[in-house]
Amino acid sequence: MPQGNFVVSELDYLSKCPICGHTVVQLTRVDKDDNISIVRKVNKKAKLFFEKLKNVILYEIRPINYNKMHTGSFYLNYNEFGVKKRCYSNLRTLKIGLTENKDLKINP
Repeated sequence: MPQGNFVVSELDYLSKCPICGHTVVQLTRVDKDDNISIVRKVNKKAKLFFEKLKNVILYEIRPINYNKMHTGSFYLNYNEFGVKKRCYSNLRTLKIGLTENKDLKINP
């Protein structure tokens, strides 16, 4: 979408802000002298601005929705007293990197 003497143009579209609920469109452009210009529109003006620029958009990048990713089968390999183990539970209770030392009071 770079036009005129702009090197980079980026259009960001947020259909609903999680905080205020507004529709937000922001056009960020960088020219040859590294000057940045930002145009930001909200709600009805944002939708009209997006429709106006829709035909000059070259490509679209959609972010990954992290809420739908599968995270239930995570485990951590760790080493305790020279024995390799896997932890499937709370990571704060691990004793990672312990080596056998007879002077320590936590050793049996």
